[in-house]
Amino acid sequence: MSITDIETAASYTAPAAPSHPLSSLSADEIDAVREITATLPEMGDRVRFAYVGLEEPPKADVGAWETGGELPDRRARVQLLDMTTTRSVDAVVSITSGTVLSADVLDGTAGQLPILDAEFEEVGIIANADEGWLAALAGRGLTVDDVALVPLSAGHYGYAAEEGRRILRTFAFRQDHPADHPWAHPVDGLTAYIDVADRKVIEIIDNPGLAVPETSGNFDDPALQGPPLEGLKPIEITQPEGASFTVDGEEVTWGNWKLRIGFDTREGLILRQVAFADRPVMYRGSISEMVVPYADPSPNRFWQNYFDTGEYLFGRYTNELELGCDCVGDITYLDATLSDELGMPRFVRNGVCMHEEDFGSLWKHTDIFTGSNEVRRQRRLVISFFTTVGNYDYGFFWYLYLDGTIECEAKLTGILFTSSYPGDSEDGTPYPYASQVAPGLGAPYHQHLFSARLDMTVDGTANVVNEIDAVRLPISESNPYGNAFTKKVTPITSEKVSGRLADGAVNRVWQIASTEKTTSMGQPTSYMLFPTETPTLMADPSASITSRAEFATKHLFVTKYDPAERYAAGDFVNQHPGGGGIPEFIAGDEPLVGEDLVLWHTFGLTHFPRNEDWPVMPMDYAKFTLKPYNFFDRSPVLNVPAPATDHCSAGTGHAHAEHHGHGHHDDHSAH
Repeated sequence: MSITDIETAASYTAPAAPSHPLSSLSADEIDAVREITATLPEMGDRVRFAYVGLEEPPKADVGAWETGGELPDRRARVQLLDMTTTRSVDAVVSITSGTVLSADVLDGTAGQLPILDAEFEEVGIIANADEGWLAALAGRGLTVDDVALVPLSAGHYGYAAEEGRRILRTFAFRQDHPADHPWAHPVDGLTAYIDVADRKVIEIIDNPGLAVPETSGNFDDPALQGPPLEGLKPIEITQPEGASFTVDGEEVTWGNWKLRIGFDTREGLILRQVAFADRPVMYRGSISEMVVPYADPSPNRFWQNYFDTGEYLFGRYTNELELGCDCVGDITYLDATLSDELGMPRFVRNGVCMHEEDFGSLWKHTDIFTGSNEVRRQRRLVISFFTTVGNYDYGFFWYLYLDGTIECEAKLTGILFTSSYPGDSEDGTPYPYASQVAPGLGAPYHQHLFSARLDMTVDGTANVVNEIDAVRLPISESNPYGNAFTKKVTPITSEKVSGRLADGAVNRVWQIASTEKTTSMGQPTSYMLFPTETPTLMADPSASITSRAEFATKHLFVTKYDPAERYAAGDFVNQHPGGGGIPEFIAGDEPLVGEDLVLWHTFGLTHFPRNEDWPVMPMDYAKFTLKPYNFFDRSPVLNVPAPATDHCSAGTGHAHAEHHGHGHHDDHSAH
């Protein structure tokens, strides 16, 4: 159902227009959104703002503005939830005119609005008032005062009792005192299914027999940490003349790079209109979705599959970063402006961190004929944010390098989601779905799978994606000594055949090539996507999670640009029955040669936890790389200045120069 033509608020005055159509929403604009939506019917005291974000104008409208046209209508997308009735509205409003342009009421059959913090807060109140829950705790010798509850998204399993209802599930963890980290003490075998709108427990899964682990998880306790490690001398990173980049609002310039950055409640950090030497490379890059599927099939845990972007909106949990702790060096911070659940502006101080890092040698050669001995230092611009979603902390780092390379790296730390370890079998075989990381404490196997939405514009919007494999060649008349090998180039011609898997055995990469621009030697200008070959979704093809996270079954999908296709698992992931996002996007089987293309790249980790991950997990990493490939006629970094030190000066080295110094200098010593 759609509601349109809502009247403008009589006293509405539009806030000042931004300088760019892709600027993130300002606090004044968020205030305006709240004022405009007040004109919608049934906006009562129990209505909450589940999401407020920029409704980005189509790419063509931005292009028209850049060539002298009018600033596109300033719009916001707003999602509203009545916490009593579960009435859910997905609206688009015009901040320019103060009108509601559309307001679709969700019927719940194709997913629901994201989970609110206010709903998470309700779970403990509802469960702790339920007699069945109290009895189950008592059966384990516990009361509500002994436990902390962890509310979690429910997924979708076709349960008739859950259809059309806002369902959360919860585990209990014993907490021995206010400073005790409860993750060490899972009350395993006990789960409550809760209708947060009706405020009732609809089912309790109670499988007694698993002991509550007695280990300590208090990683911040000096008694557990032990004596401080001695011998670590200070490292100071300084830039006496300041940073090499400039920031004007959300526009960043560094070396040959120009780009805009933005921030969104759902996706977090967004890179926009990324260009190198004034040539377009990527129109928009973001983490459009991530899923964390768990492997334990036990009756209490089979449903653990979390979409931290679509269900939880991980951008709203962005950390406020601190100099010297999260970021070291000459740091530039940007605040993020979001909406809270009452539609009020909320500021995340130092939400985005930007700085430069030395990254070892950029290029180097000692020539045996001329005696030339030259080296240049690589550096990168780092743009990052951290978000904490329950037990895990995620950092997302975008790196821009002097040679035109782009990387995106996810960093994972925090605390493992724990279980009671059931024990080994009688023949000594370990439990097959979890690691024992402390006495009696389990950590279920799981994956972290991220979907990067890469709206590429390599030298324009006319692109093609080619899959390139290394090919071994047999001995033949043309290869009599068997040393030859070549490459196989396969264009991805349409959406339905675009699902591809990485393959390290053939060095598989994906080339995003212009179909209009070439080098002076006639080669199409292009960028290469270098994946990291890791497992895709491990669940069975017929599993519920597979249908809901179809994007994660391949490392790559390619679609023709459509401004409405934003998220890899669809717009409404919470309790979605499956088939949203990528399956819908490729159903039309649009042609993909010479078109405006979007790449959906899955990367991530498959985690079999180890002892070293407990009680706090050292940083783990997952990443991909975009690298220019015949984008230039020659090396773009010949003009990078030589290191300005007494020991390094361009053109003065000798092939057999004597080595002087007092210590070894590692290539990456200054990271």
